[in-house]
Amino acid sequence: MRGRLGTLTALYVTQYLGIGFITVGLTAILRDGGTSLDTLALLQFVGLVWPIKFLWAPVLDRYGSRHRGHYRSWLLVLQGGLVLALLALLPFDRPAAQLGPVVAICVAYVFLSATQDIAVDAVAVRLLSERSRGTGNGIQVAASYVGNLLGGGACVVVYDRFGWAPAILLLAALTAVGLLVVWRFREPDRTDRVESAGAAYRALLSVLGQPGCRRWTFGVVPLVYIGAGATYALVTPAMVDADWSLARIGVVTGVVTSLPAIVAGLVSGAAIGRFGRGRVLVAGGVALALSTAMLLPLLNGQAPLAGTVAALCCFMAAYTIANVVLYTVNMDYSRPGTGGTDFTVLSSFGLVCSFVAASVALAAAEVFGYPAVAVASVVLVALGVALGLGHQRRFPPRSVAAPGERELSKVPG
Repeated sequence: MRGRLGTLTALYVTQYLGIGFITVGLTAILRDGGTSLDTLALLQFVGLVWPIKFLWAPVLDRYGSRHRGHYRSWLLVLQGGLVLALLALLPFDRPAAQLGPVVAICVAYVFLSATQDIAVDAVAVRLLSERSRGTGNGIQVAASYVGNLLGGGACVVVYDRFGWAPAILLLAALTAVGLLVVWRFREPDRTDRVESAGAAYRALLSVLGQPGCRRWTFGVVPLVYIGAGATYALVTPAMVDADWSLARIGVVTGVVTSLPAIVAGLVSGAAIGRFGRGRVLVAGGVALALSTAMLLPLLNGQAPLAGTVAALCCFMAAYTIANVVLYTVNMDYSRPGTGGTDFTVLSSFGLVCSFVAASVALAAAEVFGYPAVAVASVVLVALGVALGLGHQRRFPPRSVAAPGERELSKVPG
């Protein structure tokens, strides 16, 4: 188990390093170089590659090397591509003045990262049993915050003190750790390869035909994601309205709140295996309600540093707990033969809900105010948790072992 989880940890963390750098670190560097806010806003659109990655997920489920390992063969190419994409940024030591090629490289990186995520998720679906899926998904969610800390935090510090090239080289070196892990990884033989590309693409819809899957995907997921995401979307504008500096906002939202989120991801993942998905979802829902109440002073224009930071830390920890449960149940519905496609489809819908939450929340706040939107968000989360608890009682997770567990016991590492 330690070997499998260690492999997944390395791959998930290195996957998010560049994403954290692009969305947080590079944004700060470009702004420091004089790039306009409108241009920086457009840069964020490169992240839209992630919600549409289901379009090519079936290709990874269908095609792969039998000799090097079905998904391992993809990961060798993709992880190497991530390193090369980062190294391609080296010549552009004045990114604000060379924005065109920098953005093009970032788009290529995000595409490679999104595709690598498909392959890693497929490996996780095949290697994790029902009891260990919570831990695996806790690692996945926590890894996103670790990547944000290193890529969006540490690399910016290196850039500030030593310059562009050392920061990029550090980012590439950390990402190369994942390539070493993939090289040593021995994927169990696959005996359930999808017969054709058509069959792989039919999985895009057939995944929703499983008992309770539509209720989960179109009921629980949007209620929780839109409810929690709506409150989160209000945080940064409320800080600006409370006259917080951009530097303070960046440190608090990008670094300080990542630490409790990492802990919450790991703890909730382990708790799912011990207490079950439903109970942990309820715990996350209650924590979201309480932490949203703690944010009300900020949303009312009163933002003392200590109280606001404490409220945000609690909120991000609660958001992470709910997120881990949602990912875990998505993995419950992911079939080993088409794990990359299934998990990607279900997770992509959650990403779409998050984008919708941000736009709807900000538009509603303009009309009704921040506190009213926060209260409505708590109601949505409560409905989602209630529906999710009922779902888990009626459709408990499959208890069969994941394919490859028996083979893994014979594989070193």
